[in-house]
Amino acid sequence: MSSRHAERLARARCALEGLSVADAFGQSLSVPPAVLARILATRRLPAAPWYFTDDTNMALSVYHVLSRHAGIDQDRLARSLAEHYDRSRGYSIAMRSLLPALRQGASWRKLTPTLYGRQGAYGSEAAVRAALVGAYFADDLPAAVDHACASAQVTHSHPEAVAGAVAVAAATALAWQGRNANPQPGYRQFLGNLILVVPFSKVREGLRRARDLPADAAVEMVVAELGNGSRATAQDTVPFALWCAARHLNDYAEALWLAASGMGDIDATCAIAGAVVVMVNGVGGIPAAWLASREPLPDWAFNGPAGR
Repeated sequence: MSSRHAERLARARCALEGLSVADAFGQSLSVPPAVLARILATRRLPAAPWYFTDDTNMALSVYHVLSRHAGIDQDRLARSLAEHYDRSRGYSIAMRSLLPALRQGASWRKLTPTLYGRQGAYGSEAAVRAALVGAYFADDLPAAVDHACASAQVTHSHPEAVAGAVAVAAATALAWQGRNANPQPGYRQFLGNLILVVPFSKVREGLRRARDLPADAAVEMVVAELGNGSRATAQDTVPFALWCAARHLNDYAEALWLAASGMGDIDATCAIAGAVVVMVNGVGGIPAAWLASREPLPDWAFNGPAGR
């Protein structure tokens, strides 16, 4: 393994840790609203263990492919996503039809564009897992964008899903690039830099609105303006999650508590925010109790034949 690949892979592993702990934290908050309100008010951590969702499971496939191919090989990624599909992890309706079909030998190139009446899927799953792509290629932003698109297209061909993947990958890369800045960029600067990279889309427009929100905006106002993942679309999830990350780039726990306070698709918004923020201080910035609460990651993503 070359030293450059090893460095890039270490960054992808860092993003994976930040993503998976945050995803599992968010999943642990899948409780009745009254219970969630008490948890948010007291910030008492849910009981361990915390179980990760489909977002982490798909991110593991991204890591697996990056480690063996130094980039996104779309056919290899499709194969891994299908092979490691686990319905119990809470996959979307679209993925519950696509991934078993791919496991049976269907072509992702033919089947993926037919989802949702031939619009293509536009949920947030592709955006979440793109964080690892952004981390791996954090030293080469154009490559991060290109490989984020390639990663998304395997399962999510809708332009909004692709834009969401680009946004998360670029945010992860920019967070790493600015990790030594003193002071850290303000949220408007961070989101402004990010908007320059994201293609024209509802996701990009959401990021523009996020940048222009008042500094003292209450989370309820932010959710009303940006969404919180309740609609299960990239454009309803990514802007809010990245606003949370941008507001607390130097504080993993604060970013996640803010994301959780928006309710909605908490595991997805937390996963995106956690993957971005962890790039500033590394895995050491994740509170030890949180890291210990997440269930162990499976060995398959870190071992196995190179061709799988």
